[in-house]
Amino acid sequence: MSTAILTGQPVPGSSIEDDLRSLGFDVRLASPAADAETLLAHVPAGERVALVDARFVGHLHALRLGLTDPRFPLAAIPGAVTARPDARQALTRAMARENSADCGTAGGGAPARARPVAGDVDSLADRVVAALDADGADVHRPELGSLVAAVPADPQARNEARQTVASVDDEAVRLKSAVKGRDGFFTTFFISPYSRYIARWCARRGLTPNQVTTASLLTALIAAGCAATGTRGGFVAAGVLLIASFVLDCTDGQLARYSLQYSTLGAWLDATFDRAKEYAYYAGLALGAARGGDDVWALALGAMVLQTCRHVVDFSFNEANHDATANTSPTAALSDKLDSVGWTVWVRRMIVLPIGERWAMIAVLTAVTTPRITLYVLLVGCAFAATYTTAGRVLRSLTRKARRTDRAARALADLADSGPLAEGIAAAFKRPARRLPAFTAPAVALLGGAAVVATSALTDFGGPWPVVAALGYALASGLAVARPLKGALDWLVPPFFRAAEYGTVLVMAAKADVNGALPAAFGLVSAVAYHHYDTVYRIRGEAGAPPRPLVRAIGGHEGRTLVIAVLAVLLTATDFKVALTVLAVAVGLVVLVESIRFWVAAHKGGAPAVHDEGEPA
Repeated sequence: MSTAILTGQPVPGSSIEDDLRSLGFDVRLASPAADAETLLAHVPAGERVALVDARFVGHLHALRLGLTDPRFPLAAIPGAVTARPDARQALTRAMARENSADCGTAGGGAPARARPVAGDVDSLADRVVAALDADGADVHRPELGSLVAAVPADPQARNEARQTVASVDDEAVRLKSAVKGRDGFFTTFFISPYSRYIARWCARRGLTPNQVTTASLLTALIAAGCAATGTRGGFVAAGVLLIASFVLDCTDGQLARYSLQYSTLGAWLDATFDRAKEYAYYAGLALGAARGGDDVWALALGAMVLQTCRHVVDFSFNEANHDATANTSPTAALSDKLDSVGWTVWVRRMIVLPIGERWAMIAVLTAVTTPRITLYVLLVGCAFAATYTTAGRVLRSLTRKARRTDRAARALADLADSGPLAEGIAAAFKRPARRLPAFTAPAVALLGGAAVVATSALTDFGGPWPVVAALGYALASGLAVARPLKGALDWLVPPFFRAAEYGTVLVMAAKADVNGALPAAFGLVSAVAYHHYDTVYRIRGEAGAPPRPLVRAIGGHEGRTLVIAVLAVLLTATDFKVALTVLAVAVGLVVLVESIRFWVAAHKGGAPAVHDEGEPA
């Protein structure tokens, strides 16, 4: 339950009390307004509290945006302010100062705001917001657009405000704001025009975004199962169900925005299930092709490796520049200019093959062609998109003079996923590494990774050379992270590590040339990729990286690469397949159990709600 303190004399005919109750607030009256401080002190510490002027006139959705969004500790609109339990102390201090305004200052704090002059509106809620601003508190002010939120000064102004409220369709604005502001072409023009109404339907029936997210996952898994049948009817059904899953995937976010049901657990489920759905579908295509006598497991695994590396490029680049200073470049300026021209915006969004375009392409190709053709086209499209985006980001990095922070360097180090071997080598090279050129980290990461993948591909399975290359890769990995990753291109280090590890597993399984080795490798890469995505989502949610004991327990990227190379030497091809399966199960269980424990505990512990409005994945 939340509590709203209504200050001042209620206005005849006002709906403010009913509006607040409809939003889940227990309404208490403070008349005169000076009683608000006493009422605030009696509100239980674990509750959200809002301070609202009784003369408020505005849309219900304006109140919803200003007072119920769980993501912000403090939020305000004209005539109203709210605080989560963790921000109650700041609100209490500001309230105390405003109630003692006649004394000039309160408790040695900032000067109290002067009494309103003629024509100004003396609103306690607005004065408290001004006091919070003076204290340096971060008060969120939602963008209201055409929605009305005001405290009219006289009856004439009140009538005018009410007329404006009546002239603007509150529900239409709410539906429009449920759609993500920046999305892909396919999603914007083929999904969102109707999925927003599905979101409203769900909201009116009490469904939560997490339930819709789960429904999207189940639909995608059924689609993968249909693809695994290997029949034309199954492929057609798979394509249709994949689109249906994507509609639900859009709906869950729109439902969260429509009803402001944001949560830490929901953000994790949405992001994690997106990857699980897509990669499970790749496996379904491979199983369906196998029923028809075609082995495309290498293509399916290659598609997953490429897509995962694309994502880590996005994550690493964004984290490296998240809070960098002097973060401008001619390339970025040109990109911004192109984004101001209508047709170039959509072309540039489409060629990067975001999730909407990618899933639509996969669905259509599944229905009308074969799994092999589908995966070939997917690989070509994703390779082009990866080249385009990575080249643009490299150009931006080389032409900007950004100074990256310790936080960015820490995030890149966490994304690198270094294990005990790399950590020990990094510690040994820490002092000499300071004298190396700025490009050393990405250069040695690239060379070490390329060497181990190439050696595995060009030598016979079971030979000793991949082990030597894996040892060299561990050495290069340690040298790459021996100093803070603050260089212009150091954000490339985690993607190079991902490509090296996943590529080695793919090549080794293919070289084993035994039935079941590639599916086992697919399972292992899936488990490790989950761990890497989980690291990203923790960093994005400002929850920190996975605990170091977990990273050490699963070996780090360089340790796992070395283990795979050693197993290929010690075991026969058939035993190697079994070993890959055991590793996949072991790594998967360890990272899943720890991840689920962490996110459920964070959700129950009241971790700040998050909602990602970034680039389409």
